[in-house]
Amino acid sequence: MKQIVDSRQMKELDRYTIEEMGISSIVLMERAALAVVEELKNSFDLTRVLVVCGSGNNGGDGIAVARILHVQGYSVDIFLAGKKESFTEETGIQWKIAGNYGNSLVNNPVFSEYTTIVDAVFGIGLSREVTGTYEKLFENINKSNIPVLAVDIPSGIHGTTGQVMGTGIRAKATVTFAYGKTGLYLYPGALYAGKVLVKDIGICKKEKEALSVLEESEFLWLKKRNPDGNKGTFGKVLIVAGSENMCGAAYFAGKAALLTGAGMVRIFTVESNRIILQQLLPEALLTTYENSQSKSVIIEKLKKSREWADVEAVGPGLGNSVSVEWIMEELLETQEEETGQKPLVIDADGLNWLSLHRELLGKIKRPCILTPHMGEMTRLSGYSMKELKEDPLQYLKKFRRIFPSTVILKDARTLIGCSDNRYYLNLTGNSGMATAGSGDVLTGVAAGILAQGVLPEQAAPLAVWLHGKGGDEAKKKKGERSMIASDILEGLGEVLAQLENICEN
Repeated sequence: MKQIVDSRQMKELDRYTIEEMGISSIVLMERAALAVVEELKNSFDLTRVLVVCGSGNNGGDGIAVARILHVQGYSVDIFLAGKKESFTEETGIQWKIAGNYGNSLVNNPVFSEYTTIVDAVFGIGLSREVTGTYEKLFENINKSNIPVLAVDIPSGIHGTTGQVMGTGIRAKATVTFAYGKTGLYLYPGALYAGKVLVKDIGICKKEKEALSVLEESEFLWLKKRNPDGNKGTFGKVLIVAGSENMCGAAYFAGKAALLTGAGMVRIFTVESNRIILQQLLPEALLTTYENSQSKSVIIEKLKKSREWADVEAVGPGLGNSVSVEWIMEELLETQEEETGQKPLVIDADGLNWLSLHRELLGKIKRPCILTPHMGEMTRLSGYSMKELKEDPLQYLKKFRRIFPSTVILKDARTLIGCSDNRYYLNLTGNSGMATAGSGDVLTGVAAGILAQGVLPEQAAPLAVWLHGKGGDEAKKKKGERSMIASDILEGLGEVLAQLENICEN
């Protein structure tokens, strides 16, 4: 597992390293410059290089980069976009050293004459809109179409939220230091950052509140399969899903739960879905009801299904009929007496129902995973789409302080806030997964993982990571435009097989 930090956290890490550990800021600056030079030599055409520098420490990094390239014999010019009188102490030192070494300076560069541009104007501390001469500078750099390497973060991008502060420089790659920064991974910042490379420069403190990012090693959160087990050993999932003409959602969730490793799946759905689900997914058990049946009949069937299950998932394609009202009341209002600590996943129409009964959110006592996309989150939380898009992590944290369930906030970059107060950012997946049925697959993956005994605070981020890996595998075969939810299911199975082989070997 790796970690990424926001601007405030990174500044504290810098301060601690300098003031508490005694590593001078100029030493850190030299290490940062060496890391940038390494990537420049690996991936960029250094026939003629322009380093564009600001007055702050990001500019100091850039000046050091230019001096190192100059000493190594490369053709490199420095363009000072900032003002000398605004230099930080460290940047002033780097400027003097560059002068001593005879670095070339330019005042009116023609960007198209260079083969590579190094962006070292603003760092992660930018907090105001980019206007005036800087705005024109960034626009001209972008128009030149010359490959850019950004130092720490593309100038104009907010280091925490990834928002474009008026305008920003579009980089081919970004070399960032010690930790990835949230603004490099959240959109739209991710579109400007290009390939992100995290380089160690000697920052030594761990940030307890950093965002976590899953890697292959976290697959081991899934317990090793018991060779002496049976279908009951690996968990029984009840999926309450599907209304008339909406059986696909139930199918995707049910199959995903089975593919992920659940031993048995029962789908609780309307009778009209029986035949097609038996054809599409004969491995699943079915319990059906008619919307015309009385409340007592439907609830009795549901109670028997709940007694059978180890995990419950509700919502995909469920609709909003009177029957759904009874079902949701049964699942949520009688949870403590009937289900003990059985985990519950709520998605789609389950979330829509919950948004109309928000008083129940704070009363959910058993382990629960909510899986809203941004639109569902606006209804569930009352926050606007603008607020969520501009700073999704902070609003997720705010929501969880009131309603402390585990929450998967689905978007191009999905954030997960867990019941142990750890937060995750998912970096797997692609735009091809923005397709009908994809969210239903995620619901099934989460339920399947829970059924195997994984706690919600691990099951939620692992489900999102695996779901994205399945989508990435599907992309290899179908591309992003042609991918459908069935391809994600197929990719999921292939990814799980690959990961099992890696862990066994």
